[in-house]
Amino acid sequence: MIHEGLPTQLPDIDPDETADWLASFDALVDERGRSRARYMMLRLLERAREMQVGVPALRSTDYINTIPPEREPWFPGDEEIERRIRAFIRWNAAVMVSSANRKGLEVGGHIATYQSSASLYEVGFNHFFRGKDHPGGGDQIYFQGHASPGIYARAFLEGRLEEEQLYRFRQEVQHGTGKGLSSYPHPRLMPDFWEFPTVSMGLTGINSIYQARFNRYLHNRGIKDTSDQHVWAFLGDGEMAEPESLGAIRIAAREELDNLTWVINCNLQQLDGPVTGNGKIIQELEANFRGAGWNVIKVVWGREWDDLLARDVNGVLVNKMNTTADGDFQTYSVEDGAYTREHFFGGDERLRKMVEHMSDAQIAKLPRGGHDYRKVYAAFDAATKHVGQPTVILAKTVKGWTIDALEGKNATHQMKKLTPEDIKRFRDRLYLPISDRDLERSYEETGAAPFFHPGAESPEIQYMLERRRQLGGSVPRRVQRSKPLTLPSDAAYKDLKQGGGKNKIATTMAVVRLLKEWMRDPEIGKRLVPIAPDEYRTFGMDAMFPSAKVYNPAGQQYESVDRKLLLSYKESKQGQMLHEGISEAGAVASATAAGSAYATHGEPMIPFYIFYSMFGFQRTGDSIWAMADQLSRGFLIGATAGRTTLTGEGLQHADGHSPLLAATNPAVVHYDPAHAYEIAHIMQNGLERMYGTGGPAGNGENVIYYVTVYNEPVAQPAEPADVDVEGILKGMHQTAVAEGEGPRVTLLGSGVGYPWIEDAARILREDWGVQADLWSVTSWNELARDAVAAEEWNLLHPGEAPRTSYVEERLVDVEGPVVAVSDYMRAVPLQIARWVPGDYRVLGADGFGFADTRPAARRFFHIDAQSVVVQALQALADAGQIDPAQVEKAFNTYRIDDPTAVADVQQEGGDA
Repeated sequence: MIHEGLPTQLPDIDPDETADWLASFDALVDERGRSRARYMMLRLLERAREMQVGVPALRSTDYINTIPPEREPWFPGDEEIERRIRAFIRWNAAVMVSSANRKGLEVGGHIATYQSSASLYEVGFNHFFRGKDHPGGGDQIYFQGHASPGIYARAFLEGRLEEEQLYRFRQEVQHGTGKGLSSYPHPRLMPDFWEFPTVSMGLTGINSIYQARFNRYLHNRGIKDTSDQHVWAFLGDGEMAEPESLGAIRIAAREELDNLTWVINCNLQQLDGPVTGNGKIIQELEANFRGAGWNVIKVVWGREWDDLLARDVNGVLVNKMNTTADGDFQTYSVEDGAYTREHFFGGDERLRKMVEHMSDAQIAKLPRGGHDYRKVYAAFDAATKHVGQPTVILAKTVKGWTIDALEGKNATHQMKKLTPEDIKRFRDRLYLPISDRDLERSYEETGAAPFFHPGAESPEIQYMLERRRQLGGSVPRRVQRSKPLTLPSDAAYKDLKQGGGKNKIATTMAVVRLLKEWMRDPEIGKRLVPIAPDEYRTFGMDAMFPSAKVYNPAGQQYESVDRKLLLSYKESKQGQMLHEGISEAGAVASATAAGSAYATHGEPMIPFYIFYSMFGFQRTGDSIWAMADQLSRGFLIGATAGRTTLTGEGLQHADGHSPLLAATNPAVVHYDPAHAYEIAHIMQNGLERMYGTGGPAGNGENVIYYVTVYNEPVAQPAEPADVDVEGILKGMHQTAVAEGEGPRVTLLGSGVGYPWIEDAARILREDWGVQADLWSVTSWNELARDAVAAEEWNLLHPGEAPRTSYVEERLVDVEGPVVAVSDYMRAVPLQIARWVPGDYRVLGADGFGFADTRPAARRFFHIDAQSVVVQALQALADAGQIDPAQVEKAFNTYRIDDPTAVADVQQEGGDA
């Protein structure tokens, strides 16, 4: 027997008794089902440990197929027709990429990935992948990004894409929008075709896990029956080196996500060479997944090996398979049969005899399991029937399979163009009815080989279309069936608009208070998905535990240590709150699944992901980019924002730049509100834009709202009677107009920086006779985008009346210099510098953060009220409006260069 990949010397001293035990187990499976059998096995293992009977974990097995030939199910399809379909798709996929690299175009692409995985995909397409019209709702399929040419090639045969589009692979605008094809699976670029973006290596793994988990969440909460939906994810063995690929696999096992199957295409090659030339990547991955609790199915060898393995009575062949490194297997894939006979079979007389009846040509054609249709079908069938665990299928293939010029070579991934001679050999290997003259004519006319279509009425096309009809329609396909939600009335925002009275309230608390109000709403309440990475208590959300409860598919099977407290921690199978542990990456994956449920499931869900702002875009920016590509919607709440607000936490917790990172994502709408009433309007507007009747089709807009809020308690004024809602939403609104005599300045502040300009205005007025107008800037990012959009419009419309940016419109009549400040680095407010009339001065928290009190940190960065005062006076002096000596006097008075000057200033509330 094999334990942990090694033989264990345990002789069978009573074969009859062994047979009885096995027969009893078989009967249990037949009569009571797999679930009951699984339970009994777990109890037996538990009892074995209690009785101190050592049973090592089966973390790896022999380097052979998991499913033996005698257990392979009957194959229900027409294998010959499906072989021809694969040949057509292989050809069109390769021609598409090669054509895209003809002289004068050369836009790149990947030929080899799909060629190695064609059988894996076609088994799925013809027998397993359920489409959107399936009664169960359809599967979610994450296609490997580099395999996109094969998916397009199949869609062409199905009549979903035109031949002209295939010629325009990777040419998305030069022929007109929508006339070409995107490089990879990008829903934002092809919103009716792709569902999941997958080409950012590693994200497929974690996103598919959290998608499968979210399916269960919807089911357990009674929002949608997802019991007949399966999540499939296709990954590469080289891709598994990305930490995100394996980082969340324990979550899938812990939550028993048997609605999830990963298919890892183990062609043993990454971009530049072998994945593990000296080792065995399939064995390595098997150990990882078994150790994490997954069901592992290996598809290593094709059916031609079955006879040889049956002859292996002494295990010499299995031993050779176990001990041969991947680097050698790659060499065998490019050498002839004589080489393999000598180097693989030739080292042992028993092995030589095992293949003496075979010719060198037959040895050369001994296939890897991932190319054997029936072996792959058996694996997929077993995966979909497995209960209680997620399944990973490790399928061994050859990169570039069927293309002689590419097969197994280290440079295969970078080879993007086939010569006419390569094409002819490829055609011959696929047995395609394309003449040399047809090839030559196509090269003469287009510079590339022709695409092949057998005709709409051909048996192959009719077969593949019928299979898709039976399985619920074509995939991939993105469908939006949800309707706009009935949103809360203005009454839901009343408390925030009333202000805090005498109480100081942090904006984090204000936004959490609004979330609680939303969750009480009869229409959208159940659709809210609160998400946090083990920080609910940090953000004052522990009050939600008893009512909303933390989602756990197993419920709460223990007595909580705080069960006697009013705000005790409670878990439930129907829980609403997603508690991701310390995993921002997992939290974004949940937000992505929830935010795209309006399309994936036809159920609009509203993710409300709240996190330390520093650990949002900086740590998971790639995931948020993919979230935008997936057309997800929802709220990202960057709490404890700012570089100086989160006192005591230090350098890696001090966010002074997340608005800049957010600005790089075109789908992200960032706001940095100072007041609770601003939050009310921003959040209400976000709901309307994303879940109301906005957007081009009246079904909401595909944007993500990122709102930065702070943990510092500040005075919250009531909403003014003449509040400028348009200004709040566009990015700035005036909050105070100076009425006295004397020099004038305009002060701009955002977020927690707004109280600093309020205090600065008072000091300027009382001590220096300077009058200051105040503006609350709710979004530097949106102001900058508006200004850039105005300039672009002017560029594209010469001769028409030019447009003016909102910044210019609002500040056109200001008197004196403009001083801006925020708790972020200067680059954030400098985004609008080009469009601010007159002298524009900016203060910001540039550099690394550190641990100290807020007054000390703000004095160090020169962003506190006194620093604003000195900056305003200096600007006035430079303009000749006041005596420069006044600036020096103010500098000496406030000692803005010396943090020790505020050592005795106390702070209150809002700790980490």
